[in-house]
Amino acid sequence: MNILLTGGAGYIGSHTALSLIEKGNSVSIIDNLTTGDKKLIPNKAKYYKCDIADQKLIQKIISDNNFNLVIHFAGLTRVDESIRYPDKYDYNNFEKSKIFFESCINNKIKNIIFSSTASVYGDNNSSYIKETENLKPMNPYAKSKLKIEEYLIQKAKEKKISYIILRYFNVAGADIKNRSGLISKNSSNLVKVLCEVATNKRDKITINGNDYKTKDGTAIRDFIHVSDIADMHYVVAKFMLKETFSDVYNCGYGSGYSVKEVIKEMEKILTKKLKVDIGPRRENDIPISIANADKFKKKFNWKPKFNNLNYILTTALDWEKKLK
Repeated sequence: MNILLTGGAGYIGSHTALSLIEKGNSVSIIDNLTTGDKKLIPNKAKYYKCDIADQKLIQKIISDNNFNLVIHFAGLTRVDESIRYPDKYDYNNFEKSKIFFESCINNKIKNIIFSSTASVYGDNNSSYIKETENLKPMNPYAKSKLKIEEYLIQKAKEKKISYIILRYFNVAGADIKNRSGLISKNSSNLVKVLCEVATNKRDKITINGNDYKTKDGTAIRDFIHVSDIADMHYVVAKFMLKETFSDVYNCGYGSGYSVKEVIKEMEKILTKKLKVDIGPRRENDIPISIANADKFKKKFNWKPKFNNLNYILTTALDWEKKLK
C-alpha cells in the first residue's frame, strides 16, 4: 500500500507509520511539527513539513504520489487546553481537517481512516461502551472530533469517500524497540505522568478524585497499547482496499483498570512506593470508560497482542528513561 499519513511526528501517528513500513508499505508523512517531534518520524517514511490546510502543497504532494488511502491523525489533543481555548480546537481540528479532506476528495483519494476518540461518548452511565451509544461530548476537544466524524459521514452519503472512524480509548505504552513513544510537556496522561515520577522528573502523582462510585473510588479506564492501535490501522487499511465500506469502531481491550491499580502495578515494576497525593476531580471527568470492542474484533478477525498492563507500563517506562 502507498499511504498518506498526517500527524506522523506524533505519538500514535509515528507508531502507525513504523508498523506500516515494517509490513512493507510506503508511507508519506505530513506534519507541521506544532505538537509533533521530528525525531519520531521513521527514517524510511517520506516526510513533508506541511500544514494540512495548505491546499497548494497538499495538492502537489498528492499528485506526485499515487496514494491508496489517507490516515488522518493530525490535530490537537489536550482536553484541558481545549476548555481554555475552544475556538483554537474548532479551527485546528475541524476547520483545517475539512480543508484537508476537500483536497483529498478533489485529488481523488477516496479512502479515509480517521483517528477519533472515545470522549465523543461523554458520560454514558455505561461501563461497556458500544459504538451505538448516544454521543454526548463534554469538552471542545471531543466536540471538534465529533464534528469531523459528522463531516465524513455526510461526504460518504454524497458518495465522495469511504471512511473508517476509529474511536480510541486510553492509548498508552511505547514501541518495544524504543523508536517511538509519548513526548509531551506538562502531560496529563496518567501513564506518562507515572513514568515521569518513576524517573524523578516529577516528585509525585496526583490522583484526580477518589470519591467515584468505583471499586476503590478512583476512575477506571480501558488502556490499550499503542502498538495494538497501530496494528488496527494496518488491518483496516488492508481491508479498505479490498472492500468499499464505511463504519465506526471502538479501539480498546474491553477491560479497565482504576487509577490506583495502575499506580500499584508501576510500584511493583519499580519495587518501591511512589509519592501519591489526592486532588479534586477534573472538570467533566467520568467514573468509568471501557470499550466494547467486539465489533472490530469480529469484523476483522483481530486479536490484540499487548493486552497486559505490566507490558504497557514497562514499555512506557523504558521510553521515558531514554528521553533526556
